[in-house]
Amino acid sequence: MDTAIKLSEYQARRKKVLSGLKGAVGIVFAGEGAPPLLGEWMPDMDFRYLTGLDDEPGAMVFFDASNPDPRRRIVLLLKPVDPEIDVWDGYRDLVSEKLRKKTGFETVMRVYALPRLLTEAATRTKRLACLHPFAAYSRPVSKDLELFQKVAARIPGCAIEDKTDLVLNLRGVKSAAEIKQIKEAIKATAHGIECLMGKLRDGVNERELHNALVGGFAESGALRNGFNPIVGAGMNGTVLHYKDNNCVANDGDLMVLDCGASYAGYSADITRGIPISGKFTKRQAKIYNIVLKAQRAAIKVIKPGATLAQADAAARKIITDAGFGDFYPHGIGHHLGLETHDPSPTGKLREGMVVTIEPGIYLPDEGIGVRIEDDILVTSTGSRNLSSMIPKTVEEIESAIAAARKKK
Repeated sequence: MDTAIKLSEYQARRKKVLSGLKGAVGIVFAGEGAPPLLGEWMPDMDFRYLTGLDDEPGAMVFFDASNPDPRRRIVLLLKPVDPEIDVWDGYRDLVSEKLRKKTGFETVMRVYALPRLLTEAATRTKRLACLHPFAAYSRPVSKDLELFQKVAARIPGCAIEDKTDLVLNLRGVKSAAEIKQIKEAIKATAHGIECLMGKLRDGVNERELHNALVGGFAESGALRNGFNPIVGAGMNGTVLHYKDNNCVANDGDLMVLDCGASYAGYSADITRGIPISGKFTKRQAKIYNIVLKAQRAAIKVIKPGATLAQADAAARKIITDAGFGDFYPHGIGHHLGLETHDPSPTGKLREGMVVTIEPGIYLPDEGIGVRIEDDILVTSTGSRNLSSMIPKTVEEIESAIAAARKKK
């Protein structure tokens, strides 16, 4: 269980959901699965946001706002303990006072109680509220909607309501504790970038740089990547989601480094242009400075009441006026938090939101790709760049590479 955020904060989040349901019934599922041989099992991030639990496949939080027993209005449901499975996947606690204190739930039951709890609640309220995001028509129906349709077929008069924006909007505004974890992720990312810079040389393989980067994350206490890093030199830097990270990088190549450590579940997301030789060419510096000017213009827009579309327009105007409008094919950024691409709340930016700002120019014919990305906190009066300590200008990057090489 994630202990970086206090149990009281998780409890407060669940109470906000309960209040927002206004008497309706809701369920948030952790998701199914078993620990994979490669990577880790990860829960649904709405479930993790509400519980801090990241090791309970099949679990769920059941909300029954109108239950006459206050202790039964928010219930954690866990899969039964199975000693034979636990030998393989890890030992789990029995339902007890110890487990209730550990999770912060007043009531903990096993998942086989759900049919009874849900039937009783639906009969009483006749209101079932979907909390999980709806799926596109080409995808399977969301888990809670699928379940509620079955309940409604058995209990006449049940209405299914849309509350899919409830958890989404809560997640959009970060608490002080969440911002602290994002800052720690950024610090770890900064150290990883420094470690990578120390390995730069003519003929280095992208994979060696990749390994230095993620090793630096780990040295700073970040046990995971927020996402698969992009370590793309030369032509590879013009591929927006380049993932191989296994080509030779030579002096004269400019590398797009898009990376982020994950700390206590929260991700950073930083992009910089890194010249393999340690020095930008005149052409690379020219393109880089256009993107930097565009990024600064976009960041200036960020404040409560603004939109990412407005920030995108500010950056796009500068890039277009410079003659590179056709070479900026993506949007300006996204929300950041438990997920690198955190859900985007409806409406305008609010204080406490964290967004990335990342304009770019990609010139395949020249083998030059440039993207610059920072993590921006929306404040009461404007914004603050949480990643401002990471070298960003041409001069700062060249100086940082020289210093990292000496340290090596």
